[in-house]
Amino acid sequence: MARSPLSVVKFLKVFVTWWLAWSALHAILLWWLGLDWQIALADSGIYNGLSAFACLLLCYVMQFYLPQKERYWYIFFISLLLSSLIAFGGKYLLQNIYEGNNSYLLSLKYSLPIRWGIAFLLIVCMSMICVLWYSFQYQQETEQRKNDAEALSKEAELFALRRQLQPHFLFNSLNSISALVGTRPQEARNMIQQLSDFLRGTIKKEENTTVTLAEELQHLQLYLGIEQVRFGHRLDTQLSSSDESLTMKIPALLLQPIVENAIKFGLYDTIGKVTISIRTLARDNQLIVLISNPFDADTAQPQKGEGFGLSSVKRRLYLLYARHDLVDTKTADKLFTTTVKIPQLIYESADN
Repeated sequence: MARSPLSVVKFLKVFVTWWLAWSALHAILLWWLGLDWQIALADSGIYNGLSAFACLLLCYVMQFYLPQKERYWYIFFISLLLSSLIAFGGKYLLQNIYEGNNSYLLSLKYSLPIRWGIAFLLIVCMSMICVLWYSFQYQQETEQRKNDAEALSKEAELFALRRQLQPHFLFNSLNSISALVGTRPQEARNMIQQLSDFLRGTIKKEENTTVTLAEELQHLQLYLGIEQVRFGHRLDTQLSSSDESLTMKIPALLLQPIVENAIKFGLYDTIGKVTISIRTLARDNQLIVLISNPFDADTAQPQKGEGFGLSSVKRRLYLLYARHDLVDTKTADKLFTTTVKIPQLIYESADN
């Protein structure tokens, strides 16, 4: 598991500070019990130096091997081994240094169980701290990887939704161009130019997650121009927007599939002129977009398919805002109206 260099530096500072304080306490206690201060410092330095080395070694090893819950007895066994090495290793070194000081060597002999017990407790405590610390870091890293994977998955799904809409619209436009080439070649050329401008704008917009409503409507006009060539005098659009709403943010390329859905259900079951109404306003820090098309339940024929346009918009808004209530449809006075709500709080916090 990779560790942050900053966290390692902080850990070493805290470790050294507390170990120096513990070593000083050890030396003062021995001096207070009657040992010469030089012997007390040497005793404290050797035993606590060995203990510090053992604890740091244990922490380093646990970076790469962290025992699972069912193997915590490994920690107990290693603590027994290291504390024994510290107690007897320290005794061996001090015996060689103070070979002629019988009174000190006698006290060293009788205090050996206490020294072993203190070393054992220190190592066990350090082991538990390392287990908790590394487990916490591992949990954080796992959570971060999970969040990154979810973000990538969401981004991929959003990208796929946008890509799936393009072939659907492109095929319809190419079919219309094909139908116009023989009878109305000039309109076919105009439609090819408009289609080119629309697709060029689409490629640029896909680089951005959000755009202003004014930019989205400008791009939507290119799409409506293509549809106007397809359906001629039968299609009429009415667009009204409040000044406040034009500066609000909206996910790029969101409105085109909704308007396409309105045109599809508004024109396919009629032979007369049809008006598609697009109205935008600002309310309660939300951008509200209402798209209406004529709908007569008595004459309308069932449509094949699953309504990919609206379902894709709902899915996309859920992925962006984690809400299911941002798209609503209703039928009243022979009008089918789709209402889309775009919260603006997320964009304000991102800008700040």
